[in-house]
Amino acid sequence: MLKVGDKLPQFEGTNQDGETVSSEKLIGKKLVIFFYPHANTPTCTVEACNLSDNYSKLEKAGFQLLGISGDSVKKQKNFHSKFAFPYDLIADESHEILEKFGVWQEKKTFGKTYMGIVRTTFIFDEKGICERVIEKVTSKTAAEQILEG
Repeated sequence: MLKVGDKLPQFEGTNQDGETVSSEKLIGKKLVIFFYPHANTPTCTVEACNLSDNYSKLEKAGFQLLGISGDSVKKQKNFHSKFAFPYDLIADESHEILEKFGVWQEKKTFGKTYMGIVRTTFIFDEKGICERVIEKVTSKTAAEQILEG
């Protein structure tokens, strides 16, 4: 997994509107990239809505936000439209971005082992250097976790 001091990996992804988002264009402002397992699932919805509800506070603190999951562009579009999120959601069906950040990992639930996304938030400075990694994301207070750093 990416750690504090690492550079923002180079990537290109497709957002909910089918537009390309490039990591190179994200440099220059503080950046929050949050990875979540699945669009429109209860915990992911709570997290994304918490970030949306606190977007003005995050923006005032100088952050830009980007959400990424392995969902399709269509699922991201539905999720984005349903809740009118003020930030982009990236569809990473190939898991290329997920693997660059190290969040595509083996998980266990009810004794079953499978590959999945580990809910993680990365915070980068204006130069694209990782300042913080939040591995124990609390969905209901995700924005507070970012702002308390």
